Amino acid sequence: MTYSIDRLNPNALPDASKVGYSQISIANPGRLAFVSGQVAWRADGTPAPDTLAEQTAIVVENLQSALAALQATPDEIVQMRIFIKDLNDDTIQVGMGPLLAFLDGAQPSLTGVGVAALASPELQIEVEMIVQMSI
Repeated sequence: MTYSIDRLNPNALPDASKVGYSQISIANPGRLAFVSGQVAWRADGTPAPDTLAEQTAIVVENLQSALAALQATPDEIVQMRIFIKDLNDDTIQVGMGPLLAFLDGAQPSLTGVGVAALASPELQIEVEMIVQMSI
């Protein structure tokens, strides 16, 4: 059985749906999966590429793999946290385009965080998510 996630953008808050996310996501009773931050590391140990665009593509692949392992879709993502090194207008544009394409219209609650560093010096983006599991 699949449960829908209620998405809210109350009038008292900015309408986040205009940029592809929701201010509030209400998950139903059941199991939640907490997916660790995914970075530009592949299972085969290939080094992370140099550009944010290339790293974001690998992060999206890793997020897709995590959803496949959970037998879930982007519609079942309750929340995402996106950490970008040296956050600015350019890095937001490079990182968010592929992530919004990955979401394919789903609008989970989303937090973007600019960071000085991630787990390894070459990493530029990391994304974690909380996914509502079907019971």
